[in-house]
Amino acid sequence: MNSRQQLRHLLATTGYVIAPGAYDTLTARLVQLAGFDAVYLTGGGYSRANGYPDVGLLTMTEIVQWIARTVDSVEIPVIADMDSGYGNAVNVVRSVREYEKTGVAAFHLEDQISPKKCGHYEGKQLVTQAEMVGKIKAAVDTRRDADMVIIARTDARAVEGLQSALDRMNAYLDAGADVGFVEAPQNAQELAAVPPALSKPAMANIFEGGKTPALPQRELEAMGYRIGIYPSQTHRAAIAAAKKVLAVLKRDGDTAAIESELATFTDREDAVNSAGWRAIEQRYLKDV
Repeated sequence: MNSRQQLRHLLATTGYVIAPGAYDTLTARLVQLAGFDAVYLTGGGYSRANGYPDVGLLTMTEIVQWIARTVDSVEIPVIADMDSGYGNAVNVVRSVREYEKTGVAAFHLEDQISPKKCGHYEGKQLVTQAEMVGKIKAAVDTRRDADMVIIARTDARAVEGLQSALDRMNAYLDAGADVGFVEAPQNAQELAAVPPALSKPAMANIFEGGKTPALPQRELEAMGYRIGIYPSQTHRAAIAAAKKVLAVLKRDGDTAAIESELATFTDREDAVNSAGWRAIEQRYLKDV
């Protein structure tokens, strides 16, 4: 199976799939090396990795370049963030074409106006349900590979309430989306209400500090969720670790006091498959 078929197989047969977030290609490789079955490329994380908040400042072209590099570097299915499609339904057509070329296994498309905001920021604004239905239909009609998973996301909970979010989501699923992503339920009861209300599989978005409680895998699986994305845990870990080592370097003039906590030279090289690239070099340059 290719990566798109792998993801569809996981959604059809696995109780609950954990897709950790990656904010760069190296982190995606670490997700694979840790043994996870899928990785989520968080648009917010990539924005922050480039020094921007998650308010839609990066272009579709910039995002697609990152996705393509990452898909090429891992063997597990990659789920990507398409934000609001970078415009209206016409922009969605172009975006789906470009995303599909990368080999990405899935993407999610949301119903905020463009440019969007992080789903856990205040002040979000939505397009009409009818406009979003048109954008989903445009994505479905543009998709050449039927195995590529289209995930519809609604941010309506914060703007119109939970029932409106569920109504919108079922309209998006009826329009052809494969998975439903209701962003930012505000308590465990709301989280539990989502999967049984949807006509197709439900996805959860889990991280500390947002509006949604970070419930354990077993509880989310019992609620009926089929997949969960964990967008910011790796990035928060990286920020904390970098701040710690920089503080030691500033204080001591070296990192000896913290060296035992850092990745080794071998760890670093394993993360980027240096041995595999050396094998290629030896295979094709041995007679040069």
